[in-house]
Amino acid sequence: MDTVSLEHQIQSVQRHISFLKKEQMALLRDLHLEILRLQKRCSELTRDLEMREAQSHQQELPSVMLLNGDCPESLKKEEGPTEPPQENGLDEAEPGEETTGQEVIVIQDTGFSVKILAPGIEPFSLQVSPQEMVQEIHQVLMDREDTCHRTCFSLHLDGNMLDHFSELRSVEGLQEGSVLRVVEEPYTVREARIHVRHVRDLLKSLDPSDAFNGVDCNSLSFLSVFTDGDLGGEGGVVGPRSGRGARSKIAGGRPASVAQWLNVNLGTRGPRFDSGSGHMPGLWTRSLVWGMQETADPWFSLIIDDRQVSITASTRGFYLNQSTAYHFNPKPASPRFLSHSLVELLNQISPTFKKNFAVLQKKRVQRHPFERIATPFQVYSWTAPQAEHAMDCVRAEDAYTSRLGYEEHIPGQTRDWNEELQTTRELPRKNLPERLLRERAIFKVHSDFTAAATRGAMAVIDGNVMAINPSEETKMQMFIWNNIFFSLGFDVRDHYKDFGGDVAAYVAPANDLNGVRTYNAVDVEGLYTLGTVVVDYRGYRVTAQSIIPGILERDQEQSVIYGSIDFGKTVVSHPRYLELLERTSRPLKILRHRVLNDRDEEVELCSSVECKGIIGNDGRHYILDLLRTFPPDLNFLPVPGERLPEECTRAGFPRTHRHKLCCLRQELVDAFVEHRYLLFMKLAALQLMQQKASKMENSTSLENGSPPSLESKSEDPLGPEGSEEEGGNASGLAKVKELAETIASDDGTADPRSREVIRNACKAVGSISSTAFDVRFNPDIFSPGRWWSGVARIWGVRFPESCQEEVRDQKQLLKDAAAFLLSCQIPGLVKDCTDHVVLPMDGATLSEVMRQRGINMRYLGKVLDLVLRSPARDQLDHIYKIGIGELITRSAKHIFKTYLQGVELSGLSAAISHFLNCFLSSYPNPVAHLPADELVSKKRNRRRRNRPPGAADNTAWAVMTPQELWKNICQEAKNYFDFTLECESVDQAVETYGLQKITLLREISLKTGIQILLKEYSFDSRHKPAFTEEDVLNIFPVVKHVNPKASDAFHFFQSGQAKVQQGFLKEGCELINEALNLFNNVYGAMHVEICACLRLLARLHYIMGDYAEALSNQQKAVLMSERVMGIEHPNTIQEYMHLALYCFASSQLSTALSLLYRARYLTLLVFGEDHPEMALLDNNIGLVLHGVMEYDLSLRFLENALAVSTKYHGPKSLKVALSHHLVARVYESKAEFRSALQHEKDGYTIYKTQLGEDHEKTKESSEYLKCLTQQAVALQRTMNEIYRNGSSANIPPLKFTAPSMASVLEQLNVINGILFIPLSQKDLENLKAEVARRHQLQEASRNRDKAEEPMATEPEPAGAPEDAASQPQAAKDPPSPSLQG
Repeated sequence: MDTVSLEHQIQSVQRHISFLKKEQMALLRDLHLEILRLQKRCSELTRDLEMREAQSHQQELPSVMLLNGDCPESLKKEEGPTEPPQENGLDEAEPGEETTGQEVIVIQDTGFSVKILAPGIEPFSLQVSPQEMVQEIHQVLMDREDTCHRTCFSLHLDGNMLDHFSELRSVEGLQEGSVLRVVEEPYTVREARIHVRHVRDLLKSLDPSDAFNGVDCNSLSFLSVFTDGDLGGEGGVVGPRSGRGARSKIAGGRPASVAQWLNVNLGTRGPRFDSGSGHMPGLWTRSLVWGMQETADPWFSLIIDDRQVSITASTRGFYLNQSTAYHFNPKPASPRFLSHSLVELLNQISPTFKKNFAVLQKKRVQRHPFERIATPFQVYSWTAPQAEHAMDCVRAEDAYTSRLGYEEHIPGQTRDWNEELQTTRELPRKNLPERLLRERAIFKVHSDFTAAATRGAMAVIDGNVMAINPSEETKMQMFIWNNIFFSLGFDVRDHYKDFGGDVAAYVAPANDLNGVRTYNAVDVEGLYTLGTVVVDYRGYRVTAQSIIPGILERDQEQSVIYGSIDFGKTVVSHPRYLELLERTSRPLKILRHRVLNDRDEEVELCSSVECKGIIGNDGRHYILDLLRTFPPDLNFLPVPGERLPEECTRAGFPRTHRHKLCCLRQELVDAFVEHRYLLFMKLAALQLMQQKASKMENSTSLENGSPPSLESKSEDPLGPEGSEEEGGNASGLAKVKELAETIASDDGTADPRSREVIRNACKAVGSISSTAFDVRFNPDIFSPGRWWSGVARIWGVRFPESCQEEVRDQKQLLKDAAAFLLSCQIPGLVKDCTDHVVLPMDGATLSEVMRQRGINMRYLGKVLDLVLRSPARDQLDHIYKIGIGELITRSAKHIFKTYLQGVELSGLSAAISHFLNCFLSSYPNPVAHLPADELVSKKRNRRRRNRPPGAADNTAWAVMTPQELWKNICQEAKNYFDFTLECESVDQAVETYGLQKITLLREISLKTGIQILLKEYSFDSRHKPAFTEEDVLNIFPVVKHVNPKASDAFHFFQSGQAKVQQGFLKEGCELINEALNLFNNVYGAMHVEICACLRLLARLHYIMGDYAEALSNQQKAVLMSERVMGIEHPNTIQEYMHLALYCFASSQLSTALSLLYRARYLTLLVFGEDHPEMALLDNNIGLVLHGVMEYDLSLRFLENALAVSTKYHGPKSLKVALSHHLVARVYESKAEFRSALQHEKDGYTIYKTQLGEDHEKTKESSEYLKCLTQQAVALQRTMNEIYRNGSSANIPPLKFTAPSMASVLEQLNVINGILFIPLSQKDLENLKAEVARRHQLQEASRNRDKAEEPMATEPEPAGAPEDAASQPQAAKDPPSPSLQG
């Protein structure tokens, strides 16, 4: 046994070494290859532009600078820009380079210039860095405009060829000014195919079809359409009439239409790759003569200038041959053209191609790099324009040579995903460079695994993968493809019979994924999870998992050495697993507990019984089936004999749900524990105060005195906040902390009465320890499983008699958590929405806001009920509309899932269009179009064993009617969400709840993966259905996966936010910049968290007066948000608004207007007109139009903003007062002083009521009122003079001043939350001293907290590495502070 174990260890080490040697270099360097290549191009272009004196080229410089993360000044230095070494991730710090405080990340080497000599062009200089590889220079040359058509070449220095994978600093003789010669190399078949593919990619570089089709991590971006590429220039200043064109862009308050949404220009078409050769294989004699020893066909044809040409690839290059479509003749055509590059050959035979290709390349290199870099995960578009489907031999080759379904299971031909996933986690992490390298490898492997799993899941549902158990029923089949195991979301062999059957089997993979995500975030060394991806596609749920080595060679009963395979009947444990899981119990709040197995033996666990532990053949300890990582939600799990707290029963709980796998979210567990900790501190402080009062009474011998009652003290245990200083409360809590630390240390110095205080407080809050605060949950309490004991059916998990008191306490803790969700979290959410702390704009952002507070979506009905009962119902109208829309579309999605499972592949588009007609069209009787009879097989009774899951011969979907669908939606809403919808059709829903059909279409498309044609849809027509079969273009997968985090970068980001909030803007900016570099190291160039960094950097630079840098960073943020979140995501709308502000500050007024109109249109599409965010948008637009003297148009927007603000903030709100003032300013500019006075009086009244007469705002409004009154009087006198004296009147000149850009910008800053407060030097010094003092207090408190961590006296702070990593971050982005400068 020892020998076998030793062999396994040796094999593991060998695999580890092999991976590091063969895979790590490519894995870690390919991640940033694209961004580095683009940086080199930018560096080279910058140097070229500096030497040119033409004004047109000078205007391109800022757009080039947008890519580099350095300050613009660094690009102006003579030696050229110094690249951030973090960008290539190969620059690890040498041992001993770390310092105390901040770790040294990399050693910054000085870059140098080399000269490149390439055939056919002038020599040019290129800035390089010693850490780069020769391969990266190759990539730069393949992207450069004049060398992009070359792929098969090598670089020579002094006649010696450079190795592709060697670092430049290791090349002997390479120094400043060295000459690198580009030498054309002979082609192989592989190189020829790579060259053809590269040329095809160049020709398609401006074609958005791959982005619309969701291919190769391409996604859409339309910022350049609305900015016209002038963000970096000095242009963009518009005249007084610039706002006229806006009238057509406002949408006039009408619901947005889909067809107006995208502005797509497919560009000029290049040559079409017609087909590969049909004459396979080529003639050996001809191939040998021309030097291509081929094993595949080297010939293809092109259609160029409306004529077909046939081209042969040889070792020396490409030439025209004499072949035709029906005759193979590889001899060179006359005249003979032999070119090493295919582009050069096409340039010779077609002047039109030469001209168009040059134009294409100029446009390609002018695009922002963020428009071209691949995203880490695929983003799908729910709309696409009608595009011509051109013939493409490369695409056909991909389809026929992918080996999908029949060859990719061959060993040695695919990646070992499990080995890659686990080996990257085993990489060292002792210092920051090692952690960056490790996190980068983990993120890259997860990204690749998600893409492969998604592709495989689609192939499984499409019937392109053979099942490993083909004789089983279709729903029970399992698949292995590309070393990934796939299973369907159905209840196989009644495994989930007692949990809800197929419904539970559908939910279990998502719960399991949450468990995997949680354990990965805790990241305990030695504990491994499986790579897991959950894919919803065509109505089916597919779970993709990596394969444990050896798991397929043995039975599950033999493999599981920890946990249970039968819901608690046979339970086993293992000391190593207990040791590993114990290290996760504190951050996950999981209690180590004992259970009984079927033989009444006590077994100790540190997880739920469903969690299984398996040691693979590689010796690693794996855990799987993590679907019950967190405790059950008792509100949806009725237990006989158990009564919930009054808060739950009053709300109608417990309710029977359709499955019994309802668990509390991790966010709720963390919030509940934090709530209990505050209660613990208050109770302990209360008892200490009582003891102190008792001692004082005894010492003064006040016999008649009575101690204060518990009731009177419990109202405010820490004393009245208004009468005592904050330091007094803080000192009371500090005493409790100090006392708890003393007791936990058990040094015997604590007073027995103090021990009793802590013991009572611990017991009151449900702590498992009597000497320290420690709240944890037993996930097996109220386990819903059952098993047969041989005598009777046993429900749930059994516990030993000795643990009954602990079990009783745990049951009460779960009940309290269920009540906490209803009594604290949901009301807290509604309050935050009322106060506009959160502003969801669509269903996805509302879902995210709920999940951040630990509220599952099954509580959506309760949230809406509370909104309806809220006193501020009108201020929550937008939340109610979003919630109703989300409830309707989620209910429709549940029905659509089952509906789609019975549809044949040939009838998919017809079935989807019919469903959409029933769901959204006003047409009363839509008729489904079944596939044509000639397309239906005559042998329908013949059953194929390997039929895909969707191949059921079923046309029941065709008889669905709108009345039936909406009846089912209302029933689903009642059963699942416990909410009653008062509508029987889509028109009633729109009228009753104020919804938009276009918004419902967007929501259902995003939730189900539907892609529709981009055009105008007549939803309200009662004469024809809105959708036809041709309108449904595609159906995409909806993918759930793990998102690995960059922990160190996130800590830098949090530190930067803290500095900014303290007022240290420069220090905060430096930390945020460092976080940006670290994020780039881990994630590459595109990620949501990088977008948050760029947004915050832009805001900081704007506040500090650096408008150019703010514009640069915000442009990147907009592009990145469009690419990684979606072009109409609410976050993208916010980014557009910020960019518009910075454009206005940079005097680019027309661009600012275009961006604001774009943001407003997207808001109309996503929600509609009636949203609080629309008031902010309209105020911005109105102010900009006021600045360009478009007064009438400005009034339309500002008055609409005033109406919306009045509705959502109340008529006495300060925001409404500001809106009144803005409207008054426009009326003043129009010389309509009566209206201006009325609005300003309304604003003055609000200021006086809310702030008092002595407030600065009230005084400003009063002064403005006087000014308006004087102008009105002067105008009236003038008019009277005209009436009296006619044309001979002596009219004094009236002063009508146009608004200055400075005043408009000041108002824009105010409405966007940026306040510039003028301070004297003395005020600044006092402010800095106060901030420094508070900072020292925070540092002292933080140090004290760190000292208390080992004592377990309180929950670990959110910034602790393992705890912070264990908490799922917001899907949107890390929180950004509201900045005030």
